[in-house]
Amino acid sequence: MKKSRGRTGRKRRRKHLKSFMDGVNCSHKLEYIKLQKWLKERGFEGTNLRPAEFWGTGRGLMATKALQAGDLVISLPEKCLLTTGTVLSSCLGGYIVKWKPPVSPLLALCTFLIAEKHVGEKSPWKPYLDVLPKTYTCPACLDHDVINALPKPLKKKAQEQKMMIQELFSSSRAFFSSLQPLFAENTGTIFNYSALEWAWCTINTRTIYMKHPHRECFSLEPDVYALAPYLDLLNHSPNVQVKAAFNEQTRSYEIWTNSQCKKYQEVFICYGPHDNQRLLLEYGFVAMDNPHSSVYVSAETLLKYFSPLDKQRKAKVAILKDHNFLENLTFGWDGPSWRLLTALKVLSLGADEFACWRRTLLGDVTSASNEQQALDTAAKICHFLIEETQHVLLQISQLKKDKENLKTHLTLVEMLHSEDLKILQKSAEILCNLNLATA
Repeated sequence: MKKSRGRTGRKRRRKHLKSFMDGVNCSHKLEYIKLQKWLKERGFEGTNLRPAEFWGTGRGLMATKALQAGDLVISLPEKCLLTTGTVLSSCLGGYIVKWKPPVSPLLALCTFLIAEKHVGEKSPWKPYLDVLPKTYTCPACLDHDVINALPKPLKKKAQEQKMMIQELFSSSRAFFSSLQPLFAENTGTIFNYSALEWAWCTINTRTIYMKHPHRECFSLEPDVYALAPYLDLLNHSPNVQVKAAFNEQTRSYEIWTNSQCKKYQEVFICYGPHDNQRLLLEYGFVAMDNPHSSVYVSAETLLKYFSPLDKQRKAKVAILKDHNFLENLTFGWDGPSWRLLTALKVLSLGADEFACWRRTLLGDVTSASNEQQALDTAAKICHFLIEETQHVLLQISQLKKDKENLKTHLTLVEMLHSEDLKILQKSAEILCNLNLATA
């Protein structure tokens, strides 16, 4: 009998699997040793967290001891935070103060990151810059073919995000040129579009919210950014709760957990109750089994299921539009949303029921037949979206074979559609059970 089939072999396999699931410690890597040393010099007293690679989430922080609800996860001194104050105290400060019209706090931070990355070894922020991602998966960084594979609402927002960065780049060129005395190399080469895109994504995906008083040298846009080295290695989970704020007494940014975490497991924080489309747009990732996720139903899809011959159709659509019931219509893990069902009920009102539309908008039952028609139409829309999502997943699968260089980004979009499919299938099951209950 092989040894691996005995009790010892089973224990060994379980231990190996557990260590794989818990994460692989990365604190011995040179970039993290340098980062820890740099943080210590700035007053960071260490933590019960260590960098690790995790299956499913990638790089994150592992607990070296069990955490209980109410425990302090991390306390990062003000000296470790990168803010607009940091930028103004650098060699860029004088140029920012003189420049008119004033630059935004966001552009000031982007400029600082690009400049510090360019000077390399001379930068006092090098240990932090070395652990920042080299590339990002925000929609702004995605190829045209990948953006086209996104769900329609997200595709539009992705295009807007891309355009916003392009406009920021165009409007900032003169300011970048004004910094030429600081560099031997041409500023056009240093502050190029890809450098700005990288800096913008760094700030958009990694900053913590920290309000700063308005300074005259900046535009009126809110100054609410702070980059937090080491702390920003904490990944998001929709299933945890934390308290996070700058402590005026300790002059540190602190995170306290309201959840438990076992020793050697990944420590998570929550970026907010965001659905997967928002997570991908703002942070460049998708959360599996995200309880906040939903699938959006467009007004165009909704109206396909109602006859244009209905004499009151135009009036019904106008009512829904006036009361903002043609947006944020969704299917979720618990079935069709109340907003979606309400819109369907208004569109399903018979000629003799139309006078009751106000009551219907408030959630009153107009008739059993109206309720049933709304449920039947919801089921039809759900099945249509299931077929549409399955078709998109097949297209993405083919695209991954045709365009190997886009495989990583396409896999991310594939995950988004796969999560949508799970939600729609769950909604279809709920609607089927509701129809069986009312039959």
